[in-house]
Amino acid sequence: MAVPVSLPRRKSIEPAEDYGFFGPDSVTWRVWSYPTSLTVGFQRAVVVEELDPFLVASVDATRAIWDRPRTRYDRTLRYFALVAFGDSRSTAKAADVLVKVHSKAVGTEPLSGRRYDANDPDSQLWIHLTAWHSILYAYERYGPGKLSAEDEERYWRECAVAAELQTCDPADVPRTREGVRAYFERMRPRLVGSQVAKDTMNHLLRAEVMLPPLPAVLRPAAKLIAFALRKATLATMPRWMREMSGLRQSRVLDALVRPLARITFAAAHLSRRAELLMLGFLSPSTVSVVAPVLLGVPPKRPETRTPAQARERYGYAEPAKAHLELRARQAERALSGHRPSDQGIRESEPILGSTT
Repeated sequence: MAVPVSLPRRKSIEPAEDYGFFGPDSVTWRVWSYPTSLTVGFQRAVVVEELDPFLVASVDATRAIWDRPRTRYDRTLRYFALVAFGDSRSTAKAADVLVKVHSKAVGTEPLSGRRYDANDPDSQLWIHLTAWHSILYAYERYGPGKLSAEDEERYWRECAVAAELQTCDPADVPRTREGVRAYFERMRPRLVGSQVAKDTMNHLLRAEVMLPPLPAVLRPAAKLIAFALRKATLATMPRWMREMSGLRQSRVLDALVRPLARITFAAAHLSRRAELLMLGFLSPSTVSVVAPVLLGVPPKRPETRTPAQARERYGYAEPAKAHLELRARQAERALSGHRPSDQGIRESEPILGSTT
């Protein structure tokens, strides 16, 4: 059975309460609203992340990317879209409930025997920087090109603002390209191409598992698009990372992919509705977040807030200090061999989308 993708018309879109944390003049909106971001950029981020043994242990324990890859992808993409484009109330609420969702992801990493915790600040910083770097890198490689020095400085300042929605310390976010490179160099000795990581990365590069059921006549085209997306994403990964993860692709193919991808994304960017259609196939729940931005629907209040202002206004704690009792209970259950509560998962469904 095919899942229809219906796109909202501009006049039917419900305006957001406000511009959230960035707004139309931000570099974040410019970069993240280009069609490279929530396709190649996002796929690159979720693939590269798996080289962290603590993160992949958490992912593997839930089995969600294997049992329900489409809903897992949809919910994750919606959250990142909320951070970039969502109004301050919705995004602050999503950030708060995500701490609860992550509270059940506690366990023992099998290679080192050390404890992992999805709310750990170091793990959150790795996820955050991998996402923001991948989105920018895809924009530079397959989009309009490199930002000016001034705009790139603004981009990383805005990245630090978004980090306030995570349990990591925003002060740990580099503010320059050189700082970001130094961070990944520091992380490199900690990354592991285990068999679990390799299997997970290869699975996440198969975009067809994220697509809805399609009529037989459309399946060949869908497979072709998924194949092209895989090749374009692989071409953005450094050689050492591909070797570590067992993902191989020739330099010739890397070179061929770039102009084709640039043309494809530039053509898609000519039509905002075409961009939304592409997004609707990949992540239906994200369309409502991105549509007001792409179609130019102004919010009810044309203003931005900081995450701290949003927390104060709507009554949420800083993520690092949020739900400490729940997190302790969940960790105790997980580490004693009992299944943690699904409390956060249930609460997240109206905000991040269904888990089924």
